[in-house]
Amino acid sequence: MTDAVNSYPGERLGLPVSGTGSIGRPGRRIGALLIDYIAATIIATAFLGFEQFALPGEAGLSQFAPMAVFAVLQILFIPTAGGSPGHRILGLRVVRLDGGWVGLWRPVVRTLLLIVVIPAVIWDADQRGLHDKAVGTVLIRA
Repeated sequence: MTDAVNSYPGERLGLPVSGTGSIGRPGRRIGALLIDYIAATIIATAFLGFEQFALPGEAGLSQFAPMAVFAVLQILFIPTAGGSPGHRILGLRVVRLDGGWVGLWRPVVRTLLLIVVIPAVIWDADQRGLHDKAVGTVLIRA
């Protein structure tokens, strides 16, 4: 069903229907998330060893190592490369709505909300997660 006010995701934001600059669609977003989390798991395993995943209940805080590495990847790459490694591999960028640099605090807040999960899975009509809305960013096709 098409809404007369908002016929495609990103229209209210002044973004194109498709191609460069259009809203990053769910398939790419989920793919980027998987790439980033798999990379974080590989990095955490390389530094902490495989045993952390082999013994449930005995790993302690190290069981959160992949999530911590995931957060560091997001916080470092969004302001420097315009997106996480997964975003960039799949042709996505995180940008501010006003076109300025995302800065340092936006990636931190965005990542903390992403880790909580709920804000990331609740989208508006423009397919922006609450984590992006909270910091004034949007995930677009590069």
